[in-house]
Amino acid sequence: MTVYHADLREARADPALLALLGRSSFSAPFDRLDWLTLLADHCLPAAECRIAIARDGDALAALAFCRTREGAAALGTWYSFFVRPLTNAPERAGDLLAAIARSLAPAGTAHLAPMPEAEALALAAAFRAAGWVGVAEPGDTNHFLALEGRTFAQYWGARPGALRETVRRKTARGKVALRIETTFDEADWAAYEAIYAKSWKPGEGSPAFLRAFARAEAEAGALRLGIAEIGGEPVAAQFWTVEGGTAWIHKLAHDEAHRAHSPGTLLTAALFEHVIDRDHVHTVDFGTGNDAYKRDWMEAQRPRYTLRFYRPAAVRHWPALARLATRDVKRRILRPRAGDALVSPQSAG
Repeated sequence: MTVYHADLREARADPALLALLGRSSFSAPFDRLDWLTLLADHCLPAAECRIAIARDGDALAALAFCRTREGAAALGTWYSFFVRPLTNAPERAGDLLAAIARSLAPAGTAHLAPMPEAEALALAAAFRAAGWVGVAEPGDTNHFLALEGRTFAQYWGARPGALRETVRRKTARGKVALRIETTFDEADWAAYEAIYAKSWKPGEGSPAFLRAFARAEAEAGALRLGIAEIGGEPVAAQFWTVEGGTAWIHKLAHDEAHRAHSPGTLLTAALFEHVIDRDHVHTVDFGTGNDAYKRDWMEAQRPRYTLRFYRPAAVRHWPALARLATRDVKRRILRPRAGDALVSPQSAG
């Protein structure tokens, strides 16, 4: 088995890796090499962004990470719905991921989040097999909608009555005009940025990253940019993409001065109709965060995990390991949970 670390530019020279980290009928934006490269260019120290790769014949696994002073961290930011390892050989995942975990030993620590449950538990098992000590535990919440073949009308009929009545009344008034764009237009994007600046949202972390991502998604046919206008003035905007059968809700904002007309709610309903009846997605994903308003639109939630692992031989890690062990004992006494076991230095070998 061959294990190595590559920078993001080097990774483009590997056809098998490009296939694993490319756009496909089942991919997500946050898995793709072009997404990782954009993050590195705009949001992270590019020189510290790497991909750990394990290869055994045609079997391949990869984990993107950043080298930091503290150790290995996830190659992700507030824009990432999740981070996760990928493999083209699920039946070999245990061995491949354990090899990657061993290759990260010089980092001393690994803090990876947010991660889907299945990948988090598989990677945690690989770290333990490689001699690391730590925990994998829920750290955030993802709200999503599984459509299971429903049309928009069927989905909409199951929404809360107050939400449906708001959309009915505000639509009937005819004040708000809605449009959904699939091509990138500088004027539309400038309108989105202006609306975002007037909204309740915190300051945008990296406008240049988001613009570059939106432009790239438009070129791939994946952009769904919703704009709501009153009297020709943009008052709400939402940035969605469609990929791998899922609609991803990246950003939404509205001008608080026009809140009485509910332009954001009307726009959300229009985008749901578009991605369900026109794009025929099977899932809508609202990202991380347990915001109450998401429950009106979504029907299910799932945890996103945080992994914290340490090399037990390093004395400097012992205080952190002791805190984890103490907390784990308390949790087992007060609130036992399957799958939250802390591996001891003895069992980790």
